[in-house]
Amino acid sequence: MDTSRRIESALDTAVAHAEAPGAPPRLAEAIRYAVFPGGHRIRPRLCLSVARACGDDDPAASDAAAAAIELLHCASLVHDDLPCFDDAPLRRGQPSVHAAFGAPLAVLTGDALIVLAFETLARGASRSSGRLAALVGLLARAAGAPNGIVAGQAWESEPTVALSEYQQAKTGALFAAATVTGAAAAGASALPWRLLGECLGEAYQVADDLRDVACRQEEVGKPVGRDATLGRPNAAALLGMGGAFARLKRLAREAVEVIPACPGADVLRAEIEAQTRLFLPASLARELA
Repeated sequence: MDTSRRIESALDTAVAHAEAPGAPPRLAEAIRYAVFPGGHRIRPRLCLSVARACGDDDPAASDAAAAAIELLHCASLVHDDLPCFDDAPLRRGQPSVHAAFGAPLAVLTGDALIVLAFETLARGASRSSGRLAALVGLLARAAGAPNGIVAGQAWESEPTVALSEYQQAKTGALFAAATVTGAAAAGASALPWRLLGECLGEAYQVADDLRDVACRQEEVGKPVGRDATLGRPNAAALLGMGGAFARLKRLAREAVEVIPACPGADVLRAEIEAQTRLFLPASLARELA
Protein backbone atom coordinates (compact mmCIF):
# COMPACT_ATOMS: atom_id res chain seq x y z
CA MET A 1 0.00 0.00 0.00
CA ASP A 2 1.44 3.42 -0.92
CA THR A 3 1.94 6.19 1.62
CA SER A 4 -1.24 8.14 0.83
CA ARG A 5 -3.42 5.04 1.07
CA ARG A 6 -1.77 3.99 4.33
CA ILE A 7 -2.46 7.38 5.88
CA GLU A 8 -6.03 7.72 4.67
CA SER A 9 -6.86 4.14 5.66
CA ALA A 10 -5.43 4.61 9.16
CA LEU A 11 -7.31 7.88 9.60
CA ASP A 12 -10.58 6.42 8.32
CA THR A 13 -10.28 3.50 10.75
CA ALA A 14 -9.57 5.88 13.63
CA VAL A 15 -12.49 8.16 12.84
CA ALA A 16 -14.81 5.18 12.42
CA HIS A 17 -14.21 4.30 16.07
CA ALA A 18 -15.43 7.79 17.06
CA GLU A 19 -18.55 7.25 14.92
CA ALA A 20 -19.53 4.01 16.65
CA PRO A 21 -23.17 3.54 17.69
CA GLY A 22 -24.04 5.73 20.63
CA ALA A 23 -21.93 8.70 19.55
CA PRO A 24 -23.75 12.06 19.31
CA PRO A 25 -24.46 12.26 15.57
CA ARG A 26 -23.39 15.87 15.05
CA LEU A 27 -20.17 15.33 17.01
CA ALA A 28 -19.38 12.28 14.89
CA GLU A 29 -20.10 14.28 11.74
CA ALA A 30 -17.92 17.17 12.90
CA ILE A 31 -14.99 14.85 13.70
CA ARG A 32 -15.03 13.38 10.19
CA TYR A 33 -15.50 16.85 8.70
CA ALA A 34 -12.39 18.07 10.55
CA VAL A 35 -10.21 15.23 9.24
CA PHE A 36 -11.47 14.76 5.66
CA PRO A 37 -10.58 15.88 3.10
CA GLY A 38 -7.07 16.61 4.32
CA GLY A 39 -4.30 18.74 2.98
CA HIS A 40 -0.93 17.38 1.90
CA ARG A 41 -0.72 15.27 5.11
CA ILE A 42 2.88 16.43 5.44
CA ARG A 43 3.33 15.37 9.08
CA PRO A 44 2.10 11.77 8.73
CA ARG A 45 4.06 11.42 5.48
CA LEU A 46 7.16 12.50 7.35
CA CYS A 47 6.43 9.99 10.13
CA LEU A 48 6.12 7.11 7.68
CA SER A 49 9.19 8.23 5.73
CA VAL A 50 11.30 8.07 8.88
CA ALA A 51 9.77 4.72 9.89
CA ARG A 52 10.67 3.27 6.47
CA ALA A 53 14.19 4.66 6.69
CA CYS A 54 14.55 2.86 10.04
CA GLY A 55 13.22 -0.46 8.73
CA ASP A 56 9.45 -0.17 9.40
CA ASP A 57 9.32 -3.61 11.03
CA ASP A 58 5.89 -2.94 12.62
CA PRO A 59 3.73 -1.14 10.01
CA ALA A 60 0.68 -1.18 12.30
CA ALA A 61 2.62 0.84 14.87
CA SER A 62 3.98 3.33 12.34
CA ASP A 63 0.53 3.74 10.72
CA ALA A 64 -0.94 4.41 14.17
CA ALA A 65 1.77 6.95 14.94
CA ALA A 66 1.22 8.72 11.62
CA ALA A 67 -2.55 8.84 12.13
CA ALA A 68 -2.15 10.08 15.71
CA ILE A 69 0.11 12.94 14.56
CA GLU A 70 -2.44 13.99 11.92
CA LEU A 71 -5.35 13.78 14.38
CA LEU A 72 -3.47 16.09 16.75
CA HIS A 73 -2.79 18.44 13.85
CA CYS A 74 -6.48 18.48 12.88
CA ALA A 75 -7.42 19.17 16.49
CA SER A 76 -5.05 22.13 16.57
CA LEU A 77 -6.62 23.56 13.40
CA VAL A 78 -10.13 23.26 14.82
CA HIS A 79 -9.11 25.08 18.00
CA ASP A 80 -6.94 27.62 16.18
CA ASP A 81 -9.89 28.68 14.00
CA LEU A 82 -12.25 29.29 16.95
CA PRO A 83 -13.71 32.77 17.48
CA CYS A 84 -11.69 33.16 20.70
CA PHE A 85 -8.43 32.66 18.74
CA ASP A 86 -8.21 33.41 15.00
CA ASP A 87 -11.96 33.51 14.27
CA ALA A 88 -11.23 32.01 10.84
CA PRO A 89 -14.28 31.22 8.69
CA LEU A 90 -12.39 28.96 6.25
CA ARG A 91 -10.03 26.01 6.50
CA ARG A 92 -8.81 23.88 3.57
CA GLY A 93 -11.14 25.74 1.27
CA GLN A 94 -14.34 24.95 3.19
CA PRO A 95 -16.11 26.47 6.21
CA SER A 96 -14.11 25.90 9.38
CA VAL A 97 -15.61 23.51 11.95
CA HIS A 98 -17.02 26.27 14.15
CA ALA A 99 -18.52 27.98 11.10
CA ALA A 100 -20.20 24.73 10.03
CA PHE A 101 -21.19 23.29 13.41
CA GLY A 102 -21.00 26.13 15.94
CA ALA A 103 -18.30 27.06 18.44
CA PRO A 104 -19.38 24.75 21.32
CA LEU A 105 -19.28 21.65 19.10
CA ALA A 106 -15.98 22.79 17.56
CA VAL A 107 -14.37 22.92 21.01
CA LEU A 108 -15.60 19.39 21.72
CA THR A 109 -14.47 18.19 18.28
CA GLY A 110 -10.94 19.38 18.91
CA ASP A 111 -10.97 17.77 22.35
CA ALA A 112 -12.27 14.49 20.91
CA LEU A 113 -9.56 14.45 18.23
CA ILE A 114 -6.82 14.82 20.84
CA VAL A 115 -8.20 11.87 22.81
CA LEU A 116 -8.69 9.89 19.59
CA ALA A 117 -5.01 10.40 18.72
CA PHE A 118 -3.91 8.61 21.88
CA GLU A 119 -6.57 5.91 21.51
CA THR A 120 -5.40 5.27 17.94
CA LEU A 121 -1.80 5.01 19.08
CA ALA A 122 -2.70 2.61 21.90
CA ARG A 123 -4.70 0.38 19.56
CA GLY A 124 -2.14 0.22 16.77
CA ALA A 125 1.12 -0.04 18.72
CA SER A 126 0.04 -2.62 21.28
CA ARG A 127 2.30 -5.42 20.00
CA SER A 128 5.27 -3.94 21.87
CA SER A 129 4.63 -2.43 25.30
CA GLY A 130 8.06 -0.79 25.27
CA ARG A 131 7.46 0.96 21.97
CA LEU A 132 3.95 1.96 22.99
CA ALA A 133 5.17 3.57 26.20
CA ALA A 134 7.80 5.53 24.30
CA LEU A 135 5.30 6.63 21.64
CA VAL A 136 2.75 7.83 24.19
CA GLY A 137 5.39 9.91 25.93
CA LEU A 138 6.62 11.44 22.69
CA LEU A 139 3.10 12.27 21.53
CA ALA A 140 2.15 13.81 24.88
CA ARG A 141 5.25 16.02 24.80
CA ALA A 142 4.16 17.31 21.40
CA ALA A 143 0.60 17.98 22.52
CA GLY A 144 0.87 19.73 25.88
CA ALA A 145 3.03 22.03 27.97
CA PRO A 146 5.67 23.33 28.22
CA ASN A 147 6.62 23.04 24.54
CA GLY A 148 3.75 21.34 22.68
CA ILE A 149 0.99 22.70 20.49
CA VAL A 150 -1.13 23.74 23.48
CA ALA A 151 1.79 25.85 24.66
CA GLY A 152 2.13 27.25 21.15
CA GLN A 153 -1.49 28.36 21.21
CA ALA A 154 -1.04 29.77 24.70
CA TRP A 155 1.87 31.95 23.62
CA GLU A 156 -0.63 33.96 21.59
CA SER A 157 -2.17 35.10 24.88
CA GLU A 158 1.13 36.42 26.26
CA PRO A 159 2.07 40.10 25.90
CA THR A 160 5.40 39.26 24.22
CA VAL A 161 6.94 36.17 22.65
CA ALA A 162 10.15 35.42 20.79
CA LEU A 163 9.57 34.29 17.20
CA SER A 164 11.66 31.13 17.51
CA GLU A 165 10.04 30.06 20.81
CA TYR A 166 6.57 30.61 19.41
CA GLN A 167 7.28 28.74 16.17
CA GLN A 168 8.98 25.84 17.93
CA ALA A 169 5.86 25.13 19.98
CA LYS A 170 3.13 26.16 17.56
CA THR A 171 4.47 24.30 14.52
CA GLY A 172 7.77 22.62 15.31
CA ALA A 173 6.37 20.38 18.04
CA LEU A 174 4.32 18.22 15.67
CA PHE A 175 7.07 18.02 13.06
CA ALA A 176 9.51 16.88 15.74
CA ALA A 177 6.87 14.41 16.93
CA ALA A 178 6.53 13.07 13.40
CA THR A 179 10.23 12.24 13.11
CA VAL A 180 10.74 10.84 16.62
CA THR A 181 7.56 8.74 16.61
CA GLY A 182 8.40 7.41 13.16
CA ALA A 183 11.75 6.23 14.48
CA ALA A 184 10.31 4.88 17.74
CA ALA A 185 7.54 2.98 15.92
CA ALA A 186 10.25 1.18 13.94
CA GLY A 187 12.23 0.34 17.07
CA ALA A 188 14.99 2.93 16.52
CA SER A 189 16.27 5.48 19.03
CA ALA A 190 14.02 8.54 18.86
CA LEU A 191 16.35 11.27 20.16
CA PRO A 192 18.67 11.54 17.11
CA TRP A 193 15.65 12.29 14.92
CA ARG A 194 14.36 15.33 16.82
CA LEU A 195 16.63 17.85 15.11
CA LEU A 196 15.34 16.84 11.67
CA GLY A 197 11.76 17.47 12.79
CA GLU A 198 12.66 20.79 14.41
CA CYS A 199 14.38 22.02 11.23
CA LEU A 200 11.41 21.00 9.08
CA GLY A 201 8.93 22.48 11.54
CA GLU A 202 10.64 25.85 11.53
CA ALA A 203 10.91 25.72 7.74
CA TYR A 204 7.20 25.01 7.44
CA GLN A 205 6.32 27.90 9.77
CA VAL A 206 8.46 30.31 7.77
CA ALA A 207 6.67 29.07 4.63
CA ASP A 208 3.32 29.58 6.36
CA ASP A 209 4.34 33.12 7.29
CA LEU A 210 5.22 33.77 3.66
CA ARG A 211 1.84 32.40 2.55
CA ASP A 212 0.07 34.66 5.04
CA VAL A 213 1.83 37.75 3.66
CA ALA A 214 2.12 37.02 -0.05
CA CYS A 215 -0.68 34.64 -1.13
CA ARG A 216 -4.36 34.96 -1.89
CA GLN A 217 -7.00 33.20 0.17
CA GLU A 218 -7.93 31.05 -2.84
CA GLU A 219 -4.38 29.66 -3.05
CA VAL A 220 -4.10 28.53 0.56
CA GLY A 221 -7.72 27.74 1.44
CA LYS A 222 -7.81 29.93 4.55
CA PRO A 223 -7.84 33.65 5.40
CA VAL A 224 -4.56 35.50 4.83
CA GLY A 225 -3.08 38.56 6.49
CA ARG A 226 -4.19 37.26 9.88
CA ASP A 227 -0.79 37.61 11.55
CA ALA A 228 -0.73 41.35 10.94
CA THR A 229 -4.39 41.71 11.96
CA LEU A 230 -3.91 39.77 15.20
CA GLY A 231 -0.42 41.04 16.02
CA ARG A 232 1.22 37.61 15.74
CA PRO A 233 4.95 37.04 15.11
CA ASN A 234 5.65 36.53 11.41
CA ALA A 235 9.03 35.72 9.87
CA ALA A 236 8.24 37.50 6.59
CA ALA A 237 7.22 40.66 8.43
CA LEU A 238 10.27 40.59 10.72
CA LEU A 239 12.90 39.50 8.18
CA GLY A 240 11.38 40.82 4.96
CA MET A 241 10.43 38.57 2.07
CA GLY A 242 14.05 38.09 0.99
CA GLY A 243 15.18 37.30 4.49
CA ALA A 244 12.34 34.83 5.01
CA PHE A 245 13.10 33.05 1.72
CA ALA A 246 16.79 32.83 2.70
CA ARG A 247 15.86 31.38 6.08
CA LEU A 248 13.55 28.83 4.49
CA LYS A 249 16.25 27.70 2.05
CA ARG A 250 18.78 27.37 4.87
CA LEU A 251 16.42 25.31 7.04
CA ALA A 252 15.49 23.00 4.16
CA ARG A 253 19.19 22.44 3.44
CA GLU A 254 19.98 21.81 7.11
CA ALA A 255 17.12 19.31 7.39
CA VAL A 256 18.71 17.10 4.73
CA GLU A 257 22.13 17.44 6.36
CA VAL A 258 21.00 16.33 9.86
CA ILE A 259 19.33 13.06 8.83
CA PRO A 260 20.84 10.43 11.16
CA ALA A 261 22.64 7.41 9.77
CA CYS A 262 20.04 4.78 8.89
CA PRO A 263 19.44 2.06 6.27
CA GLY A 264 17.19 4.26 4.15
CA ALA A 265 19.03 7.58 4.43
CA ASP A 266 19.40 8.18 0.67
CA VAL A 267 15.73 7.55 -0.05
CA LEU A 268 14.72 9.70 2.91
CA ARG A 269 16.80 12.63 1.66
CA ALA A 270 14.94 12.54 -1.65
CA GLU A 271 11.60 12.33 0.14
CA ILE A 272 12.45 15.27 2.42
CA GLU A 273 13.44 17.40 -0.58
CA ALA A 274 10.15 16.51 -2.29
CA GLN A 275 8.10 17.26 0.81
CA THR A 276 9.69 20.66 1.40
CA ARG A 277 8.61 21.66 -2.10
CA LEU A 278 5.01 21.24 -0.92
CA PHE A 279 5.48 23.88 1.78
CA LEU A 280 4.73 26.72 -0.65
CA PRO A 281 2.14 27.14 -3.41
CA ALA A 282 3.46 27.25 -6.96
CA SER A 283 3.45 31.04 -7.11
CA LEU A 284 5.96 31.26 -4.23
CA ALA A 285 7.83 28.02 -4.87
CA ARG A 286 9.16 29.45 -8.14
CA GLU A 287 10.85 32.22 -6.17
CA LEU A 288 12.36 29.69 -3.77
CA ALA A 289 13.92 27.60 -6.57
